[in-house]
Amino acid sequence: MQVPMLDLKGELELFKEPIVNNIAEVVHSGAYILGEKGEQFEKQVAEYLHASYGLGVGSGTDALQLSLKALDIGPGDEVITTPFTFFATGEVIAQEGAKPVFVDIEADTYNLDPSKIEEAITEKTKAIIVVHLYGQTANMKDIMTIANKYNLRVIEDACQAIGSEYEGERVGAIGDLGCFSFFPTKNLGAFGDAGLVVTNNKAMSEKIRILRNHGSEVKYHHSMTGMNSRLDELQAAILLVKLAYLDTFLANRKKIASNYTEHFQNIVKCPPIVEGREHTFHQYCIEVEHREELADQLKRKGIATAIYYPIPLHLQPVFQYLGYKEGDFPVAEQVAKRILALPIHPMLTEKQQNHVISSVTSFINDNK
Repeated sequence: MQVPMLDLKGELELFKEPIVNNIAEVVHSGAYILGEKGEQFEKQVAEYLHASYGLGVGSGTDALQLSLKALDIGPGDEVITTPFTFFATGEVIAQEGAKPVFVDIEADTYNLDPSKIEEAITEKTKAIIVVHLYGQTANMKDIMTIANKYNLRVIEDACQAIGSEYEGERVGAIGDLGCFSFFPTKNLGAFGDAGLVVTNNKAMSEKIRILRNHGSEVKYHHSMTGMNSRLDELQAAILLVKLAYLDTFLANRKKIASNYTEHFQNIVKCPPIVEGREHTFHQYCIEVEHREELADQLKRKGIATAIYYPIPLHLQPVFQYLGYKEGDFPVAEQVAKRILALPIHPMLTEKQQNHVISSVTSFINDNK
């Protein structure tokens, strides 16, 4: 039996007709950039996220970089973040000329450990980028307390966590700026690259609106150096349709995750459910010994797996200049050696789930 990590074709069958209709409307409108569909999506997704302003941009990476630009972060500044995340989180800091400063993660949630943040703060620290990894929310209460104490800005990298909540608040709208990715594999995915920045600060929203359009508010008049990063109408048209299915899809993911955890909790380390910190399971990751052997056996049984992420950022060759070494962030390093993602998506059938469960359980029992 084949069990893929994703089934985007299967999802499409649920909403093919309205998506095709929306795309046709855009095609016939002749307005393909910063048009009506984009405005509709920005308004609806901001309301969904309980944010005052939403601004569609070219990708989740662009959302992060635009957020740094909006906060005037650049050479000589430091930004604290996690070493256990997708490369873009650290990449954008370096691209803006600032210094990424890494802090180790919590052993259970894999998110930034608030107890380690203060020791990393210097007079050059300007912001914290918090990642809600795999859909699991970070400890925003403690992080915001520290940020307020030291007058630091907080950017939420919620690229994997749309719809997740922290103590009843949707992530992305808790810090100063929230960043989302609509890459096709995300829980809310476009048919190409797309992203979003949300904020409750009107001045910040206006600045990003200008920055995403080459620093121009009036055509051919440029008040700042910006980027070409605008959500196109075709992607907005697709996302408008899929947004209506998001909560149903998230509920399906949570149900599948609960089924996995029920069967795995006594044999491997499973994603925790932390009170007040919702997990929407962009990925379902377990920690295991003999990870490569398990992945190979699952592959032979038709079950796809993935590793998110095998090399922490502080050990990436491009960041050698920062002076970090192996052993500096032991929790992140240990997790990177043990983490394995199992298939989880809204179209996963009960039969496929049972195949995953029996295959993982069989391997663990055979290797005790």
